[in-house]
Amino acid sequence: MRLYDGRRKPNQDAHYAVLDIDVGDRNLQQCADAVIRLRAEYLRSVGCEGSVQFHFTSGDLVPWSKWRSGQRPVFVGNRLTWRATSLPDLSYVGFRRYLDQIFTYAGSASLVRELVVVADPARPVPGDVYVQGGSPGHAVLVVDVCVNKQGQCLFLLAQSYMPAQEIQILINPGSPASPWYQSVISGRLLTPEWTFDSRDLRRFPPVRCEAAFAGTATS
Repeated sequence: MRLYDGRRKPNQDAHYAVLDIDVGDRNLQQCADAVIRLRAEYLRSVGCEGSVQFHFTSGDLVPWSKWRSGQRPVFVGNRLTWRATSLPDLSYVGFRRYLDQIFTYAGSASLVRELVVVADPARPVPGDVYVQGGSPGHAVLVVDVCVNKQGQCLFLLAQSYMPAQEIQILINPGSPASPWYQSVISGRLLTPEWTFDSRDLRRFPPVRCEAAFAGTATS
């Protein structure tokens, strides 16, 4: 497990596996940013680029569709405005630059406002997020779910952390040989580096792909 600068993470006991996805070479892609990264990559992969948009901590919405057209967000005092300062760029390199800008000005406090509370925390789905907004705050992403014949729900969690580091699949501290967590109806969810409450489980609102990006409905 490596940090963004190539050093080994001091705590090598929190992860079960490491995702094959870059972390960048700056201290940007931390906990909430990893959730944003995987959400954005997913939407892009299924043809929903027009739905990639996130809020800065200031509350300002920053859509990828504006960025790729060549516009850039600029703060004038406390007010965000947009200026056409670049050529249109539809490339993946441009997409990563957009995400780095989001990582710079977003975090757990803005992410928690992007999401809606999951009514039934006993039934997480892939893409759900356990998140506590703050300074510091933390966020982990539900990346897979399985349900047995008895209806018991188990799930996998992924995270980055501080400083920015490779996105990792977490071990379950209650069963260190396994990465699978049991759904929490009420009470606490203990992860290796943070403790959440069952009420911290949230979900991205459904999105509909824009016709301009040749997308289809998804959620």
